[in-house]
Amino acid sequence: MAICRASSEWGFFQVVNHGISIELLRKMRREQVKLFEAPFESKENCGLFNNSYRWGNRTATSPKQFSWEVMEEYASAMQEVARVLAGVLVMNMGHNNSLFNEKCDESNCFLRLNRYPPCPVSPEVLPFGLVPHTDSDFLTILHQDQVGGLQLMKDSKWVAVKPNENALIVNIGDLFQAWSNDVYKSVEHKVMVNAKVERYSIAYFLCPSYDSLIGSCKEPSVYRNFTFGEYRGQIQNDVKTTGRKVGLPRFLLSN
Repeated sequence: MAICRASSEWGFFQVVNHGISIELLRKMRREQVKLFEAPFESKENCGLFNNSYRWGNRTATSPKQFSWEVMEEYASAMQEVARVLAGVLVMNMGHNNSLFNEKCDESNCFLRLNRYPPCPVSPEVLPFGLVPHTDSDFLTILHQDQVGGLQLMKDSKWVAVKPNENALIVNIGDLFQAWSNDVYKSVEHKVMVNAKVERYSIAYFLCPSYDSLIGSCKEPSVYRNFTFGEYRGQIQNDVKTTGRKVGLPRFLLSN
């Protein structure tokens, strides 16, 4: 199947005919823009985000002006797409698709709303909106606007992902690479900012609970067993002590 091959060769694929209406995608985008356009102070002081709003500028929004009904509808739709896609990838490895229904309850998954302000710089400087990284989940589903800027690493070269309003961009996370014994690839990707216009995107992260054990789909295993909480803790420790995420190499059995 095409998405299984793409997950192995690229770590990324785009999905159309995903069942989420363009009206819902556009409605969520409008709510996102509203969220970032209201005063910073009102958002910072409202408390609804439980201190999860950590960075931003003074044009970001108050969640009191945000439609939680739209967000919940959007998140539920993304959860369904994520479960279907994860099920296909799991069955391709000879396992039952109920695996991720058990591990990835919707209460463990989350949305991230991103705004990248325009950044006019000289041609010699290439400003990152998001530095090169891999995702620490099972699957990430992204809906980006038409500005572009997302790039992924393929054969040691950066490849730009062309925007498509009707498509969802899906990438394999570290946990799926570990579970699949390196069959599916969690590849580095980054975002480059635009010099003239702002960029918006919304990412849905398919995650297990912190105590979920991440094993291998077959033996011999490339990685030792670990929990999601242990993995996140190791990443945080590595960033604190070395300044960068090490990720899966920390959990190789050959180490």
